[in-house]
Amino acid sequence: MPAFDDEAITLRQLQVLLAFMETGNLARAAERLQTSAVSVHRALHALEEALRCVLFRQEGRNLVPTAAAQRLAEMARDMDRLLADGVRATREIAGYAADRIRMGSMYSLTSRAVPALVLGMKQRKPAVQTELVLGSNADLLARLREGTLDAALMAVPRGAADVESEPLFEDETFFAAPAQSPHAQRTEVDLGACADERFVSLAEGFATHDSFTEAFRIAGFAPQIAMQTGDIYSLMNLVDGGVGCTLLPGRMRHVLPANVRLVPLQARFRVRQTIALNFLRSRERDPNLLALLAVSRTLKASLR
Repeated sequence: MPAFDDEAITLRQLQVLLAFMETGNLARAAERLQTSAVSVHRALHALEEALRCVLFRQEGRNLVPTAAAQRLAEMARDMDRLLADGVRATREIAGYAADRIRMGSMYSLTSRAVPALVLGMKQRKPAVQTELVLGSNADLLARLREGTLDAALMAVPRGAADVESEPLFEDETFFAAPAQSPHAQRTEVDLGACADERFVSLAEGFATHDSFTEAFRIAGFAPQIAMQTGDIYSLMNLVDGGVGCTLLPGRMRHVLPANVRLVPLQARFRVRQTIALNFLRSRERDPNLLALLAVSRTLKASLR
């Protein structure tokens, strides 16, 4: 049989003991703990009963700690410090209120949105370092759910009830062709008349691939794919080199190769993406995420 009732000893009782030992009386301990002197006295008495030894002796109206209480307070102080260190380390590993924030982004947002958000975070929270991870929409969503990213700049994921999204801007999909292509001279492109055209595309998992697929679903045919690639800059270079045409979001107009033209699609083929700052709903009170949200709302108008 144990010499004490370990199940009856609580962290709260040890915190009450520390408060009493550090303040010297019941009233001041109660004030520190925001409770009553009666509750403090009851917690100390319960601690004695659980330990089955005397921790205090009564001298008039005062409780005087014994050597046993002094020793227990030393151990409780060590436990309190160890617990605080453990909580801090755990929250840092999880990314909560750490000195860094892990932000993911689609490749297509690195020319404007990412630098603006990183600079905004540096001004708002100078001590917080921003780490950047690039990937497809599918990769970034998986990383958010794994906890290896705190937030992700990407298209709003469909059917993701566990994800909170702060919209930044909407983007339209355009037809991208080499300057010498007949399509480049048009005011708008009839995608339905492009069945004989060669195309290049992003691989599955990218938001731009989803828009590409949706547009051709509306057009009613499967495009001839000459080549697939894993990032949007390589995709634009393939168009620049004449390998094929493609569909690109309008945000890429600022970084297009010199030989690539963006032409609007006819209205019935137009597909839009909503670009947002995305994070798990379970992390919505993280101070670093709240700061990043504030920055994104401030910059929203300039990112369109």
